[in-house]
Amino acid sequence: MTASPALATRRQAFRRLHASGCFVIPNPWDAGSARYLQGLGFQALATTSSGAAWSHAQPDGGMALAATLAHLREMVAATDLPVNADFEGGFAPDAAGVARNVRSAIDAGVAGLSIEDSTGDAASPLRDLATAVERMKAARAAIDESGSDVLLVGRAENFIAGVPDLADAIRRLQAYAEAGADCLYAPGIQTREQIAAVVAAVAPKPVNLLVGSATSLTLADIASLGVRRVSVGGALARTAWGGFMRAAQLIAQEGRFDGFAGAASGAELNAFFRGAPGV
Repeated sequence: MTASPALATRRQAFRRLHASGCFVIPNPWDAGSARYLQGLGFQALATTSSGAAWSHAQPDGGMALAATLAHLREMVAATDLPVNADFEGGFAPDAAGVARNVRSAIDAGVAGLSIEDSTGDAASPLRDLATAVERMKAARAAIDESGSDVLLVGRAENFIAGVPDLADAIRRLQAYAEAGADCLYAPGIQTREQIAAVVAAVAPKPVNLLVGSATSLTLADIASLGVRRVSVGGALARTAWGGFMRAAQLIAQEGRFDGFAGAASGAELNAFFRGAPGV
């Protein structure tokens, strides 16, 4: 499937963002949040598997491939920014299935996508390295065969899968880089030392850092460590859910309505969406 000129332009712009500097790629969970983030001036967006799942009354990892692809198409249509897909483990048990599903994600219009190595099995939370590399190579081949220049992100899930082994995460990231990943990502690393070690280990390829909770690190601090891009995962969705849950619980449990304090202005939201950028 040949990309439209508009999609090709988005993909080219997305790849350029990874060439130098440090940028934030925030994670909206629906069309409205995507459009709002574009309005704030962000240059690219990334989907969040958790945020999308919660909005569909599912746990993280609970959305099926068809629903995920529909969500990707909705997010690509919501703005004219490049969209990176949180494509979980590729929604397939084998490398051939990963390749097939990556082609479907490309057809949905994404500018980048990530493949992770977690299994969802608490007893064996990470795929063995050989299998994970085979799946990364399959994703790489699917992208290359499409001619789409979609950016491939390789994720080592050690720190969020209960295996916080930095040396193993680095070995995995290096293997994924060799298998064709354009950008490397070890969600859950937090300290300056961990971040610097990952950046050095995969240089000159760019590194994505997840900032999913409050931190003393500023964007300038993160950039000084050599990180190329910063995502927030489900943090924005969780922040929105936090406000909603507190207000709803006050009503349900105490009959109080003061949880609405600090709510966004309807007039402000209406004004924004009347003039919001987008396609």
